[in-house]
Amino acid sequence: MMSPNGLERLMPPDDARKIAAGTHADPFSVLGLHAVDGRQTIRVFMPGATGIEVLDASTRRRVAVLRPVPGAPDVFAGRAARRKEPFAYLLRITKGGDQWVAEDPYRFGPVLGELDEHLIGEGAHLNLWNALGAHVMKHEGADGTHFAVWAPSASRASVVGDFNGWDGRRHAMRRRGRTGVWEIFLPGIGEGEAYRYELLGPDGQLLPQKADPFGFGAEHPPGTASVVRRLDRRAWTDEAWMSTREARQRVDRPISIYEVHLGSWRRAQEDGNRPLSYAEHATQLVGYAKDMGFTHVELLPVSEFPFGGSWGYQPIGLFSPTIRYGTPNDFRHLVESCHAAELGLILDWVPGHFPEDRHGLGRFDGTSLYEHEDRREGFHPDWNTLVYNYGRREVSNYLVANALYWLKEHHVDGLRVDAVASMLYRDYSRKEGEWIPNKDGGRENLEAISFLQRTNAVAYGDVPGIMMVAEESTAFPGVCGPVDQGGLGFGFKWNMGWMNDTLAYMSEDPVHRKHHHHKMAFGIDYAFSENFILPISHDEVVHGKGSMLDKMSGDGLDKFANLRAYYGFMWGHPGKKLLFMGCEFAQGREWNHDAALDWHLIDNNLHGGVQNLVRDLNALYRHTPSLHQLDCKPGGFQWVEDSAADESVFAWIRRGEDGSAPVLVVCNFTPVERRDRRIGVPEPGRWVERLNTDAEVYGGGGRGNLGGVDSDVIAASGCEHSLCLTLPPLSTLIFELDGGF
Repeated sequence: MMSPNGLERLMPPDDARKIAAGTHADPFSVLGLHAVDGRQTIRVFMPGATGIEVLDASTRRRVAVLRPVPGAPDVFAGRAARRKEPFAYLLRITKGGDQWVAEDPYRFGPVLGELDEHLIGEGAHLNLWNALGAHVMKHEGADGTHFAVWAPSASRASVVGDFNGWDGRRHAMRRRGRTGVWEIFLPGIGEGEAYRYELLGPDGQLLPQKADPFGFGAEHPPGTASVVRRLDRRAWTDEAWMSTREARQRVDRPISIYEVHLGSWRRAQEDGNRPLSYAEHATQLVGYAKDMGFTHVELLPVSEFPFGGSWGYQPIGLFSPTIRYGTPNDFRHLVESCHAAELGLILDWVPGHFPEDRHGLGRFDGTSLYEHEDRREGFHPDWNTLVYNYGRREVSNYLVANALYWLKEHHVDGLRVDAVASMLYRDYSRKEGEWIPNKDGGRENLEAISFLQRTNAVAYGDVPGIMMVAEESTAFPGVCGPVDQGGLGFGFKWNMGWMNDTLAYMSEDPVHRKHHHHKMAFGIDYAFSENFILPISHDEVVHGKGSMLDKMSGDGLDKFANLRAYYGFMWGHPGKKLLFMGCEFAQGREWNHDAALDWHLIDNNLHGGVQNLVRDLNALYRHTPSLHQLDCKPGGFQWVEDSAADESVFAWIRRGEDGSAPVLVVCNFTPVERRDRRIGVPEPGRWVERLNTDAEVYGGGGRGNLGGVDSDVIAASGCEHSLCLTLPPLSTLIFELDGGF
């Protein structure tokens, strides 16, 4: 038996005490296999063990018996008999009456290579999720999981879970050079294992356990641990969609988006009123969106989030599809089902801020790592959240890589970037003295601007055919402008001004609308300054704003007529379309994220009529080139009537590429039927009434123009030819010159 002095030679007491206390800064320099005096020595930390033997991994023969180190009885050390060269070994561990054989994590070398280290240090690792996070793999002949985390100011980083009793002393990680990355390969750990990182701060203080910033899975809330999930098990079958996606998502194609909150679209009432799973949505939601004629489904954020009431807009697990509806592969099945139905899938993406939950990114390694130290830059007063430090290259890299992760690993077709305005301006929602000017003394967040430009340039460059969409509520110039010309590089932008103005108009009593006529017309003045999407989103039907039906002036039937006329106006107006779930059948109550939509309403002819209208508007929009080809170009629009304020009448022409039949859109926003109303047209012929929002099938009165009108050689509205029309009260009519669709 080796003497205590002999053990001290094999394991210095100071190192042993630090290992046992979990404060050693470099445990790999101590634990595992090391040459001491020319002999291979094995050191193991195993709390509670009563005996440890070392076995040759190939023969399973015992080659050493390890003994407790004096002063640190949970640390064991011993020499391998007749072994001068490193060798593969196993540990036979005895604890009371139990005995088992296990691998020693400290016998394995690093997984990350020099190129990974270099790219991480430069903030240029575009596939960063392949290096950091938890990856199931075979390493040096053993099956297990590789863990890696960026925590440059930590004095110790560990992986904890059920596999080590959540004891941070057990699996302390290896620091990788100057990158601030820590890593460890844990043999025997596989998919489904819950884990967190336990860190000591720069002054050695124990920090709250953290979820993995790159975790691909998470526990069900209120659990906060990450969960090991594989990303390499799906054989995609959506080649047909992916090969045609670029053509489908151009600015000259019809894009009509159905915005959905997965937790409340529909619920399984027969099963405790639970939300549907990803798999159930893959059948029910996809089938419904396809039937309704939408081209895309847009999901409120699915990146893991702790608080359901945030609807996903305060995410913590940016790389984890929320477990609320299933696993990452279940989510991928939903994406693939969309593609099989020729539907694109867009995700709301939140790179603007993150919550302060203890297990999240805030003061991750004991310092302001992801956020700014000064809360005038690093705290968002609107949402009580932290703001990313876009000027730190590793943080920018983290977010750029996250965008690519969703686009590449999950075949997502686009990202709608949330709250862009809050990122662009340092004084957003801040009072004087509560913000810090940029280096030039201005209010623009130059670092955030650079980050958005880089994200868009990289996304469009690396992933063909995707679309990047900005929710940007100001007049910031060049949101859709090319990055090399100083623009932000987005493909599309939500037109928040159009939405605010037109909804304000629709809330006015028709008697007073003539005084607000400009609100419906003004959008055309800037309609082609960006590639706009016209959004009626979730933000318009929450927080006391009521439903879309509530916003309409009047009572009873007039509310429905106003809403139908508004939808006709929206689909006839230049710009792509977006409608939040429930708005397509005029849900009467405000959206509640804890309850399913009121699907029973579609059995009512008024609600069902609005649903029929939206379905037909989508079909007309898709199949009529003049309604979508030049959505984003001024050559596709011509006013016919924009000053008939006393009548609250609007009329305009939509055009497509050469050869497309022109379309006439006429709106009457008063409850007065206007017979023999003459509207000018640019070309003679028969103009077919393609859609009338007053049709009986939509819940209207059935008044109209008997399917079409022949033009007269009578000048009107500045045109040599005109139509003599009946304009039903509170209606929109859409005509196409015969010879079109």
